[in-house]
Amino acid sequence: MISPLLQIAAEEEAQNPLIPEIPELVIGLIAFAIVFFVLGKKLLPNINKVLEERRDAIEGGIEQAEAARTEAQSVLEQYKAQLAEARHEAARLRQEAQEQGATLITEMRAEGQRQREEIVAAGHSQIEADRKAAASALRQDVGKLATELAGKLVGESLEDHARQSRVIDRFLDELEEKAEASR
Repeated sequence: MISPLLQIAAEEEAQNPLIPEIPELVIGLIAFAIVFFVLGKKLLPNINKVLEERRDAIEGGIEQAEAARTEAQSVLEQYKAQLAEARHEAARLRQEAQEQGATLITEMRAEGQRQREEIVAAGHSQIEADRKAAASALRQDVGKLATELAGKLVGESLEDHARQSRVIDRFLDELEEKAEASR
């Protein structure tokens, strides 16, 4: 007779844990097929749909980002062009202002020169008028004094104005001629 331990050992050898029994194998295959069918028909399309939506969203986001980048580049180029135009316009305005300033300075100098010449000419004419007035007053004073002196020397009054004027004018003209000759 075989001992009960040997019998248990023999039974265990007959049941290999790596090789399942047929009924367990069939039930496992049926359960796997049901799970595979449910996953394949219900869950997998939903997963694919979500993945497709995600891929579309990512691609759309990339396209939008590319469009935004292109638009930003275009705006940047426009901004740079406007900035260059503004700088050019500012330089042109600055040049015009410098030219206008130079023209204005030249005009003001010319006007100042003209006014100075007018003032100098007016001064010369005033001096000439004052000189003539002084010469006339001096002639009268010298003539009066000379007549009085001559009258005191002669002892009579020389009140004849016509003769007196001729004598004085002749005397002063002779003095002027001598003065001009000595210059």
